[in-house]
Amino acid sequence: MVGPNFRVGKKIGAGNFGFIHLGKDLQNDEDVAIKLEPIKTRSPQLHLEYRFYKSLTNTDGFPRVHYFGPAGKYNALVMDLLGPSLEDLFDLCNRKFTIKTVCQIAIQLLFRMEKVHDKNIIFRDTKPENFLTGRKENQEQNKVYMIDFGLAKEYIDFEGRHIPYREHKSLTGTARYMSINTHLGREQSRRDDLEALGHMFMYFLRGNLPWQGLKADNLKERYQKIGDTKRATPIEELCKGFPEEMAAYLRYSRGLKFDEKPDYNYLRKLFTTIISDGGWVHDDIFDWSELVMSQPSVTQDSSPPKDSQPRRSQGNNAAAAPAAAGGAPAAGAQPTKASARKTETQDYTTCCFWKIKKKK
Repeated sequence: MVGPNFRVGKKIGAGNFGFIHLGKDLQNDEDVAIKLEPIKTRSPQLHLEYRFYKSLTNTDGFPRVHYFGPAGKYNALVMDLLGPSLEDLFDLCNRKFTIKTVCQIAIQLLFRMEKVHDKNIIFRDTKPENFLTGRKENQEQNKVYMIDFGLAKEYIDFEGRHIPYREHKSLTGTARYMSINTHLGREQSRRDDLEALGHMFMYFLRGNLPWQGLKADNLKERYQKIGDTKRATPIEELCKGFPEEMAAYLRYSRGLKFDEKPDYNYLRKLFTTIISDGGWVHDDIFDWSELVMSQPSVTQDSSPPKDSQPRRSQGNNAAAAPAAAGGAPAAGAQPTKASARKTETQDYTTCCFWKIKKKK
Protein backbone atom coordinates (compact mmCIF):
# COMPACT_ATOMS: atom_id res chain seq x y z
CA MET A 1 0.00 0.00 0.00
CA VAL A 2 0.98 3.60 -0.60
CA GLY A 3 -0.56 6.26 1.59
CA PRO A 4 -3.95 5.60 3.13
CA ASN A 5 -5.72 4.10 0.13
CA PHE A 6 -3.50 3.35 -2.87
CA ARG A 7 -2.74 -0.27 -3.74
CA VAL A 8 0.44 -0.90 -5.72
CA GLY A 9 0.07 -3.18 -8.74
CA LYS A 10 2.31 -4.49 -11.48
CA LYS A 11 5.48 -2.65 -12.45
CA ILE A 12 4.84 -1.03 -15.81
CA GLY A 13 7.97 1.01 -16.36
CA ALA A 14 11.48 1.80 -15.21
CA GLY A 15 12.82 5.30 -15.40
CA ASN A 16 15.85 7.37 -14.52
CA PHE A 17 15.30 7.35 -10.78
CA GLY A 18 13.13 4.38 -9.93
CA PHE A 19 10.08 2.45 -11.03
CA ILE A 20 6.54 3.10 -12.19
CA HIS A 21 3.69 0.86 -11.09
CA LEU A 22 0.06 0.57 -11.95
CA GLY A 23 -2.04 1.42 -8.92
CA LYS A 24 -5.60 1.54 -7.66
CA ASP A 25 -7.33 4.12 -5.49
CA LEU A 26 -9.37 1.91 -3.17
CA GLN A 27 -11.70 4.76 -2.24
CA ASN A 28 -13.11 5.26 -5.73
CA ASP A 29 -11.70 2.29 -7.70
CA GLU A 30 -9.79 4.71 -9.95
CA ASP A 31 -6.64 3.55 -11.75
CA VAL A 32 -3.52 5.59 -11.00
CA ALA A 33 0.20 5.61 -11.80
CA ILE A 34 2.64 5.29 -8.89
CA LYS A 35 6.28 6.39 -9.15
CA LEU A 36 8.62 4.87 -6.58
CA GLU A 37 12.07 6.25 -5.74
CA PRO A 38 14.32 4.49 -3.20
CA ILE A 39 14.59 6.63 -0.06
CA LYS A 40 18.29 5.82 0.20
CA THR A 41 19.09 7.04 -3.29
CA ARG A 42 22.12 9.32 -3.34
CA SER A 43 20.20 12.15 -4.97
CA PRO A 44 16.54 12.07 -3.95
CA GLN A 45 14.63 14.15 -6.47
CA LEU A 46 11.03 12.97 -6.52
CA HIS A 47 9.98 15.61 -3.99
CA LEU A 48 11.13 18.34 -6.39
CA GLU A 49 9.06 16.93 -9.21
CA TYR A 50 6.13 16.77 -6.79
CA ARG A 51 6.59 20.47 -6.04
CA PHE A 52 6.56 21.34 -9.74
CA TYR A 53 3.38 19.32 -10.31
CA LYS A 54 1.69 20.96 -7.33
CA SER A 55 2.45 24.39 -8.76
CA LEU A 56 0.54 23.30 -11.89
CA THR A 57 -2.51 22.00 -9.98
CA ASN A 58 -5.78 22.58 -11.87
CA THR A 59 -3.86 23.57 -15.00
CA ASP A 60 -5.25 21.97 -18.15
CA GLY A 61 -2.99 19.34 -19.70
CA PHE A 62 -1.08 18.27 -16.59
CA PRO A 63 -1.81 15.17 -14.48
CA ARG A 64 -3.21 15.54 -10.99
CA VAL A 65 -1.12 14.44 -8.04
CA HIS A 66 -3.08 12.36 -5.53
CA TYR A 67 -0.39 11.65 -2.94
CA PHE A 68 3.28 12.12 -2.15
CA GLY A 69 5.06 10.56 0.79
CA PRO A 70 7.05 7.61 2.13
CA ALA A 71 6.04 4.04 1.35
CA GLY A 72 8.34 1.58 3.09
CA LYS A 73 11.78 1.88 1.52
CA TYR A 74 10.52 4.28 -1.15
CA ASN A 75 9.21 7.75 -1.74
CA ALA A 76 5.99 7.50 -3.72
CA LEU A 77 4.26 9.89 -6.10
CA VAL A 78 0.70 8.92 -7.06
CA MET A 79 -0.67 10.56 -10.19
CA ASP A 80 -3.38 10.29 -12.82
CA LEU A 81 -3.03 7.36 -15.18
CA LEU A 82 -2.83 8.65 -18.75
CA GLY A 83 -2.90 7.23 -22.26
CA PRO A 84 -0.12 6.46 -24.77
CA SER A 85 2.76 8.81 -25.54
CA LEU A 86 3.22 10.69 -28.79
CA GLU A 87 6.07 8.30 -29.58
CA ASP A 88 3.70 5.34 -29.21
CA LEU A 89 1.17 7.03 -31.48
CA PHE A 90 3.91 7.95 -33.95
CA ASP A 91 4.70 4.24 -34.24
CA LEU A 92 1.01 3.47 -34.63
CA CYS A 93 0.83 5.91 -37.55
CA ASN A 94 3.82 4.32 -39.30
CA ARG A 95 6.20 7.01 -38.05
CA LYS A 96 4.76 9.94 -39.99
CA PHE A 97 2.23 12.50 -38.84
CA THR A 98 0.30 14.72 -41.25
CA ILE A 99 0.82 18.47 -41.22
CA LYS A 100 -2.59 19.03 -39.64
CA THR A 101 -1.83 16.63 -36.79
CA VAL A 102 1.57 18.21 -36.09
CA CYS A 103 0.05 21.70 -36.08
CA GLN A 104 -2.65 20.66 -33.62
CA ILE A 105 -0.04 19.01 -31.39
CA ALA A 106 2.06 22.18 -31.60
CA ILE A 107 -0.81 24.44 -30.57
CA GLN A 108 -1.58 22.31 -27.52
CA LEU A 109 2.05 21.99 -26.47
CA LEU A 110 2.67 25.72 -26.80
CA PHE A 111 -0.18 26.26 -24.35
CA ARG A 112 1.39 23.67 -22.02
CA MET A 113 4.87 25.15 -22.27
CA GLU A 114 3.56 28.67 -21.71
CA LYS A 115 1.87 27.53 -18.48
CA VAL A 116 5.10 25.89 -17.31
CA HIS A 117 7.08 29.04 -18.04
CA ASP A 118 4.42 31.14 -16.29
CA LYS A 119 5.23 29.14 -13.14
CA ASN A 120 8.90 30.16 -13.50
CA ILE A 121 9.90 26.65 -14.62
CA ILE A 122 11.86 25.53 -17.66
CA PHE A 123 11.23 21.95 -18.78
CA ARG A 124 14.59 20.96 -20.32
CA ASP A 125 13.57 17.51 -21.55
CA THR A 126 11.36 17.76 -24.61
CA LYS A 127 10.86 14.39 -26.29
CA PRO A 128 7.78 12.53 -27.60
CA GLU A 129 7.84 10.14 -24.64
CA ASN A 130 7.12 13.04 -22.26
CA PHE A 131 3.84 14.00 -23.91
CA LEU A 132 0.95 11.62 -23.31
CA THR A 133 -2.64 11.69 -24.46
CA GLY A 134 -5.52 11.36 -22.07
CA ARG A 135 -7.37 8.09 -21.70
CA LYS A 136 -10.08 7.00 -24.08
CA GLU A 137 -12.27 6.04 -21.11
CA ASN A 138 -12.34 9.72 -20.15
CA GLN A 139 -12.90 10.93 -23.74
CA GLU A 140 -9.50 12.64 -23.56
CA GLN A 141 -7.60 10.67 -26.19
CA ASN A 142 -7.14 13.88 -28.19
CA LYS A 143 -5.81 16.00 -25.32
CA VAL A 144 -2.02 16.02 -25.00
CA TYR A 145 -0.61 16.07 -21.47
CA MET A 146 2.87 17.13 -20.40
CA ILE A 147 4.64 14.88 -17.91
CA ASP A 148 7.96 14.11 -16.21
CA PHE A 149 9.59 17.15 -14.66
CA GLY A 150 12.66 15.15 -13.74
CA LEU A 151 15.04 17.63 -15.38
CA ALA A 152 12.99 20.77 -14.84
CA LYS A 153 14.46 23.83 -13.18
CA GLU A 154 13.26 27.20 -11.90
CA TYR A 155 14.60 30.05 -14.04
CA ILE A 156 13.52 32.83 -11.66
CA ASP A 157 15.33 33.07 -8.32
CA PHE A 158 13.88 33.90 -4.89
CA GLU A 159 14.36 37.62 -5.52
CA GLY A 160 12.42 37.51 -8.78
CA ARG A 161 15.47 37.73 -11.02
CA HIS A 162 16.11 35.64 -14.11
CA ILE A 163 18.93 33.14 -13.64
CA PRO A 164 22.22 34.46 -15.05
CA TYR A 165 23.64 33.44 -18.39
CA ARG A 166 26.42 30.89 -18.00
CA GLU A 167 28.60 28.79 -20.26
CA HIS A 168 30.43 25.48 -19.91
CA LYS A 169 27.28 23.77 -18.61
CA SER A 170 26.93 20.00 -18.79
CA LEU A 171 24.40 18.72 -21.29
CA THR A 172 20.92 18.34 -19.83
CA GLY A 173 18.06 16.95 -21.89
CA THR A 174 17.57 14.67 -24.86
CA ALA A 175 20.26 15.16 -27.49
CA ARG A 176 18.02 14.48 -30.49
CA TYR A 177 15.76 17.43 -29.69
CA MET A 178 17.78 19.81 -27.49
CA SER A 179 18.65 23.30 -28.69
CA ILE A 180 21.90 24.28 -30.35
CA ASN A 181 22.77 26.49 -27.37
CA THR A 182 22.43 23.49 -25.06
CA HIS A 183 24.95 21.59 -27.20
CA LEU A 184 27.29 24.57 -26.84
CA GLY A 185 27.14 24.32 -23.05
CA ARG A 186 25.06 27.44 -22.53
CA GLU A 187 22.60 27.82 -19.67
CA GLN A 188 19.08 26.91 -20.78
CA SER A 189 16.10 29.24 -20.63
CA ARG A 190 12.63 29.49 -22.16
CA ARG A 191 14.00 29.81 -25.67
CA ASP A 192 15.60 26.37 -25.47
CA ASP A 193 12.33 24.66 -24.56
CA LEU A 194 10.72 26.21 -27.63
CA GLU A 195 13.55 25.29 -29.99
CA ALA A 196 13.46 21.70 -28.74
CA LEU A 197 9.73 21.59 -29.49
CA GLY A 198 10.48 22.78 -33.02
CA HIS A 199 12.95 19.96 -33.54
CA MET A 200 10.35 17.48 -32.30
CA PHE A 201 7.71 18.88 -34.67
CA MET A 202 10.06 18.38 -37.63
CA TYR A 203 10.82 14.85 -36.41
CA PHE A 204 7.09 14.10 -36.60
CA LEU A 205 6.78 15.59 -40.09
CA ARG A 206 9.94 14.10 -41.59
CA GLY A 207 10.01 10.77 -39.78
CA ASN A 208 13.61 11.41 -38.74
CA LEU A 209 16.11 14.21 -38.27
CA PRO A 210 19.41 14.72 -40.15
CA TRP A 211 21.41 14.16 -36.96
CA GLN A 212 19.94 10.74 -36.18
CA GLY A 213 21.99 7.58 -36.60
CA LEU A 214 25.41 9.23 -36.66
CA LYS A 215 28.31 6.86 -36.11
CA ALA A 216 30.88 7.59 -33.43
CA ASP A 217 33.44 5.76 -31.33
CA ASN A 218 32.07 6.96 -28.00
CA LEU A 219 29.22 8.92 -26.45
CA LYS A 220 31.12 12.20 -26.26
CA GLU A 221 31.93 12.04 -29.94
CA ARG A 222 28.36 11.08 -30.80
CA TYR A 223 26.86 14.07 -29.01
CA GLN A 224 29.46 16.36 -30.52
CA LYS A 225 28.47 15.11 -33.97
CA ILE A 226 24.78 15.63 -33.23
CA GLY A 227 25.43 19.23 -32.21
CA ASP A 228 27.72 19.87 -35.17
CA THR A 229 25.14 18.49 -37.60
CA LYS A 230 22.38 20.64 -36.09
CA ARG A 231 24.48 23.77 -36.52
CA ALA A 232 25.43 22.81 -40.06
CA THR A 233 21.86 22.06 -41.17
CA PRO A 234 20.17 25.24 -42.46
CA ILE A 235 16.65 25.75 -41.17
CA GLU A 236 15.43 25.98 -44.77
CA GLU A 237 16.91 22.56 -45.52
CA LEU A 238 15.48 21.02 -42.35
CA CYS A 239 12.00 22.34 -43.20
CA LYS A 240 12.17 21.86 -46.98
CA GLY A 241 8.90 20.65 -48.44
CA PHE A 242 6.82 21.90 -45.52
CA PRO A 243 5.00 25.20 -44.92
CA GLU A 244 7.20 28.25 -44.47
CA GLU A 245 5.74 28.75 -40.99
CA MET A 246 7.69 25.70 -39.77
CA ALA A 247 10.95 27.46 -40.65
CA ALA A 248 9.63 30.72 -39.18
CA TYR A 249 9.01 28.96 -35.88
CA LEU A 250 12.60 27.74 -35.63
CA ARG A 251 14.06 31.06 -36.75
CA TYR A 252 12.06 32.85 -34.07
CA SER A 253 12.99 30.37 -31.32
CA ARG A 254 16.68 30.44 -32.16
CA GLY A 255 16.63 34.23 -32.39
CA LEU A 256 15.32 34.83 -28.87
CA LYS A 257 17.61 36.43 -26.32
CA PHE A 258 18.57 34.39 -23.25
CA ASP A 259 16.13 36.08 -20.86
CA GLU A 260 13.53 37.18 -23.42
CA LYS A 261 9.90 36.26 -22.90
CA PRO A 262 8.60 34.44 -25.99
CA ASP A 263 5.49 35.56 -27.86
CA TYR A 264 3.50 32.35 -27.50
CA ASN A 265 0.46 33.78 -29.28
CA TYR A 266 2.58 34.57 -32.34
CA LEU A 267 3.94 31.03 -32.39
CA ARG A 268 0.50 29.46 -32.05
CA LYS A 269 -0.77 31.68 -34.86
CA LEU A 270 1.90 30.22 -37.17
CA PHE A 271 0.28 26.82 -36.78
CA THR A 272 -3.32 28.03 -37.00
CA THR A 273 -2.31 29.76 -40.25
CA ILE A 274 -0.96 26.50 -41.66
CA ILE A 275 -4.23 24.77 -40.78
CA SER A 276 -6.43 27.44 -42.37
CA ASP A 277 -4.22 27.80 -45.47
CA GLY A 278 -4.34 24.04 -45.92
CA GLY A 279 -8.12 24.04 -45.91
CA TRP A 280 -8.33 22.00 -42.72
CA VAL A 281 -10.43 22.52 -39.63
CA HIS A 282 -8.84 22.86 -36.20
CA ASP A 283 -11.01 20.19 -34.60
CA ASP A 284 -8.45 18.25 -32.51
CA ILE A 285 -8.98 15.16 -34.62
CA PHE A 286 -5.56 13.58 -35.08
CA ASP A 287 -4.10 10.89 -37.30
CA TRP A 288 -4.60 8.36 -34.51
CA SER A 289 -8.16 9.38 -33.66
CA GLU A 290 -9.90 6.89 -35.94
CA LEU A 291 -7.51 4.02 -35.40
CA VAL A 292 -8.86 1.13 -33.37
CA MET A 293 -6.41 -0.11 -30.74
CA SER A 294 -6.92 -3.81 -30.04
CA GLN A 295 -5.45 -5.33 -26.89
CA PRO A 296 -3.07 -2.60 -25.79
CA SER A 297 -0.21 -3.92 -23.70
CA VAL A 298 2.23 -2.83 -21.03
CA THR A 299 5.78 -2.58 -22.32
CA GLN A 300 9.02 -2.03 -20.48
CA ASP A 301 11.76 -0.88 -22.81
CA SER A 302 15.11 -0.05 -21.26
CA SER A 303 17.07 0.39 -24.48
CA PRO A 304 17.75 4.06 -25.36
CA PRO A 305 17.97 5.30 -28.94
CA LYS A 306 21.64 5.61 -29.83
CA ASP A 307 21.46 9.32 -30.55
CA SER A 308 19.05 10.37 -27.82
CA GLN A 309 20.66 10.97 -24.47
CA PRO A 310 23.92 12.43 -23.22
CA ARG A 311 25.40 11.29 -19.94
CA ARG A 312 24.59 12.73 -16.54
CA SER A 313 25.51 16.31 -15.85
CA GLN A 314 26.45 16.95 -12.24
CA GLY A 315 25.11 19.71 -10.04
CA ASN A 316 22.42 20.97 -12.37
CA ASN A 317 19.83 21.87 -9.70
CA ALA A 318 17.24 19.86 -11.63
CA ALA A 319 14.39 17.96 -10.12
CA ALA A 320 14.39 14.36 -11.29
CA ALA A 321 11.99 11.44 -11.41
CA PRO A 322 11.34 8.25 -13.37
CA ALA A 323 10.64 8.64 -17.05
CA ALA A 324 7.00 7.95 -17.69
CA ALA A 325 7.32 5.13 -20.16
CA GLY A 326 10.55 3.47 -19.24
CA GLY A 327 12.46 5.32 -21.91
CA ALA A 328 16.11 6.23 -22.02
CA PRO A 329 17.63 8.29 -19.22
CA ALA A 330 18.09 11.90 -20.11
CA ALA A 331 21.21 13.94 -19.58
CA GLY A 332 21.20 15.37 -16.10
CA ALA A 333 19.52 12.26 -14.76
CA GLN A 334 21.11 9.55 -12.66
CA PRO A 335 20.14 6.30 -14.36
CA THR A 336 19.20 3.19 -12.45
CA LYS A 337 20.97 -0.05 -13.25
CA ALA A 338 19.62 -1.08 -16.63
CA SER A 339 19.31 -4.57 -18.01
CA ALA A 340 19.50 -5.57 -21.64
CA ARG A 341 16.48 -4.70 -23.75
CA LYS A 342 13.46 -6.73 -22.75
CA THR A 343 9.76 -6.51 -23.29
CA GLU A 344 7.01 -7.58 -20.92
CA THR A 345 3.53 -7.69 -22.38
CA GLN A 346 0.29 -7.83 -20.44
CA ASP A 347 -3.19 -7.02 -21.68
CA TYR A 348 -4.42 -4.00 -19.78
CA THR A 349 -6.70 -1.63 -21.62
CA THR A 350 -6.50 1.22 -19.10
CA CYS A 351 -2.74 1.48 -18.80
CA CYS A 352 -0.84 4.49 -20.10
CA PHE A 353 2.31 2.56 -20.96
CA TRP A 354 1.05 0.27 -23.71
CA LYS A 355 2.91 0.23 -26.98
CA ILE A 356 2.50 -1.50 -30.27
CA LYS A 357 5.44 -3.56 -31.46
CA LYS A 358 8.04 -1.15 -32.79
CA LYS A 359 9.37 -1.34 -36.31
CA LYS A 360 13.15 -1.37 -36.27
